[in-house]
Amino acid sequence: MYAPGDIRVERREDPVIENPTDAIIRVSAACICGSDLWPYRGIEPVNGPTPMGHEYVGVVEQVGDAVKDVRVGDFVVGSFFASDNSCEICQAGYQSRCIHAIGMGSFGTQAERLRVPLADGTLVATPRQPKPEEIPGLLAASDVLGTGWFAAVAAEAGPGKTVTVVGDGAVGLLGILAARHLGAERIIAMSRHSDRQALARRFGATDIVDQRGDAGVERIKELTGGLGAHSTIEAVGTQESMMQAIRATRPGGHVGYVGVSHDVELPGLELFFSGVHLHGGPAPVRRFLPELIGLIMDGVIDPGAVFDLTLPLDDAAEGYKAMDERRATKVLLQTETA
Repeated sequence: MYAPGDIRVERREDPVIENPTDAIIRVSAACICGSDLWPYRGIEPVNGPTPMGHEYVGVVEQVGDAVKDVRVGDFVVGSFFASDNSCEICQAGYQSRCIHAIGMGSFGTQAERLRVPLADGTLVATPRQPKPEEIPGLLAASDVLGTGWFAAVAAEAGPGKTVTVVGDGAVGLLGILAARHLGAERIIAMSRHSDRQALARRFGATDIVDQRGDAGVERIKELTGGLGAHSTIEAVGTQESMMQAIRATRPGGHVGYVGVSHDVELPGLELFFSGVHLHGGPAPVRRFLPELIGLIMDGVIDPGAVFDLTLPLDDAAEGYKAMDERRATKVLLQTETA
């Protein structure tokens, strides 16, 4: 990305092993994240030509001397944060806040090849080579599925619970899938777009609310006997979405927030009297990858359905434009080497 709205596909030198804990993978598929649209729209600064992307799956081509758990030829899924998966924070299940965490966005995963640092702690090999139709689901696990899953866990979605989902992008939609798998009794999707409403229903939503703000909160209260949801997933990251999530949650309920925060300020007194639990942040995707890979490859869940546009990597600019204009929910980029 050179500037807001300016995406270019360029040839660069192939990555090489720089540290003994590195791996080089041939990227089979990458994708465009909703968070990539913040700089694309000029909401976040773009400081010169910036490699893009942080979601990826692929085949290991080379490993450093210290890498023991992944091997050349393995098909792997990685998180959007590299982590050692061994420090106290990782062992507690918060690999995205690893003391050695490295954001994969700085490497640019929308590429044919990728250097992955801390490979043993970051990459998870699939139990077999995936079928082509399984690759989109595995790619979703790299971020949007893992993030939606963490949101549902943080919101304590489960049996007997009513879950509200604020945000109908890929993360919110896969938060619905996660809440359904975790046993939620009722899932209310807040969405104003018919195509996304249909996918929300497919993933397990029982109700659709197309109002926003105070009107949306009032509708949630009407659907829950005036109490609000037990669990709410916030998957946008704006002031309006966060307050909508808090206000839609009953006292004692839980909000799992995973939308990347942009100028969110919480009114202390309202938060104090709301009585809700808040938990979230950058999802520790690595915590969930082994389970998610198993569910996908066993055919239990189909998160790959969230991709509604597939393009060659050379057409990445069109993918950004399609997502920006809401002509696509999630764009998958196929590499030339896939």
